[in-house]
Amino acid sequence: MPYDTTSIRNVALAGHPAAGKTTLFEALLHAGGTVQTAGTIERGSTVSDFDPIEKERGHSLDAAIAGIDHGGTHINLIDTPGYPDFRGPALSALAAVETVMVVIATDSGIEYGARRMMAHAKARKLCRVVVINKIDHDGTSGNTPARVLHELRESFGKECLPLNLPADGGTRVVDCFGRADGNTLDGTSDLGPVADWHQKIIDQVVEINETVMEHYLDLGEGGLSGKELHDAFEQCLREGHLVPVLFCSARSGVGVGELLDVAERLFPHPGEANPPPFLKGDGAGAQPITATPDPDAHVIADVFKIANDPFVGKLGVFRVYQGTVRKDTQLFVDDGRKPFKVGHLFKLRGKEHIEIEQAIPGDIAAVAKVEDLHFDAVLHDSHDEDHIHLAALDFPRPMFGLAVEAASKGQEQKLATALHKLAEEDPCFIVEHEVETNETVVRGLSDLHLRINLDRLRDRYGLEVSSRPPRIAYRETVSGHAEGHHRHKKQTGGAGQFGEVFLRIEPLPRGEGFAFVDEVKGGTIPGQFLPAVEKGVRQAMQAGALAGYGIAEVTAM
Repeated sequence: MPYDTTSIRNVALAGHPAAGKTTLFEALLHAGGTVQTAGTIERGSTVSDFDPIEKERGHSLDAAIAGIDHGGTHINLIDTPGYPDFRGPALSALAAVETVMVVIATDSGIEYGARRMMAHAKARKLCRVVVINKIDHDGTSGNTPARVLHELRESFGKECLPLNLPADGGTRVVDCFGRADGNTLDGTSDLGPVADWHQKIIDQVVEINETVMEHYLDLGEGGLSGKELHDAFEQCLREGHLVPVLFCSARSGVGVGELLDVAERLFPHPGEANPPPFLKGDGAGAQPITATPDPDAHVIADVFKIANDPFVGKLGVFRVYQGTVRKDTQLFVDDGRKPFKVGHLFKLRGKEHIEIEQAIPGDIAAVAKVEDLHFDAVLHDSHDEDHIHLAALDFPRPMFGLAVEAASKGQEQKLATALHKLAEEDPCFIVEHEVETNETVVRGLSDLHLRINLDRLRDRYGLEVSSRPPRIAYRETVSGHAEGHHRHKKQTGGAGQFGEVFLRIEPLPRGEGFAFVDEVKGGTIPGQFLPAVEKGVRQAMQAGALAGYGIAEVTAM
């Protein structure tokens, strides 16, 4: 359906593993009419977990995108992995959304993954919403929706307040923001009187804006216009003054339709949320700039995901922040001089690619077969937008390493190409060539992270590899002052050769490397010979003195 920027909602589902993100993703797609039947993880039929390894393991390994058209609103929904081993794709999704829905399971409560994603979203100044899932789950942990809400308010502050409440043992939810009685006969819920929670959230919303607060104190809640209340709610979300809490059961569908309604009515559109943190320039001199969601302005878009699809080739998924991207648009990649032509433009629905005519500000789309694309590339249609980039995301540092080599001779180039493609897709998967040990080393966030990528090498590219722990490039150094002297004489029948060397070495502090100091006095050694002397010293240092490892932290005089 046609829509404009004010009708777009960009939402990422995040949280701890097994909180029910993928099941909620499917339930939302079903409730919004995107799919006729909600898929299940057990059957391997979900829209988001379409990779064979994801189906085999029963959990998400990469971010997946699908759209929902609901009540005149277009929701771009991103399902992200919960395991910290795959934090790269999860954090990448934060560059494309205004709202992060952190999913928490009732039976397990607030876990590490939820805390981390709440912190990342807050640091990025994104609107945070908490979804308490599995409200009808008969767990053995003793947790209840009331207990989880209490823990939320204890952990993240009193700004965590419910928009709806579970009722009748989690078989339905009742509104406590729009209605003081929750539309129930007795005005109660599983968490107590609806009116009490209604008053708390109204008080929280109106106190953010002095004008709204004055109207509320003078006229009461009935004297507030719908726009005043809506604008105050949006301001609360932007400033982190309110973290709405919603209850649902993704498996049974309880509260899922209400969640879609809340997204349509109350979640911010791209023009309402905090502006994206774009910078122009590099280093300390970079200056913040504002990208306005104007469809007629120059294009500014950011690539937040790379996928190498076996059918359409390299796919760059981007979020449009300014301007309109159409078929046949000429776009530059970063500061490139040569533009590429947008031949085909796609919307994604899991593994499906749906061709579209244009992508407006706030929308998420993809373009294929552009080799220059890379993660965090900025696409633009004018050199006025050169040197623009989004503020960098804070990715965890890959600490686990494996040295890999092709199991069969002659496949070295094929392996290098495949590893490069995998590294393009995951900002936390790094491929390095260690010159000193002559090894190809892959680095990731965990052993599982690396093993999954080795499985992808086998399944996608037909490559078997052998792996081992990387060899360590040790260093030698000296522990004290020393002097050396050598005299070289060689008679070959002609003029002969003669040379004499006096060398003094001293240790340097850790990390200082090597320093060559010329202490020749009075020109006793011609200056043109000194570079050759230094070169000889450096060659001797590379060979090592005791075990054959390079020498470091030394001054030679």
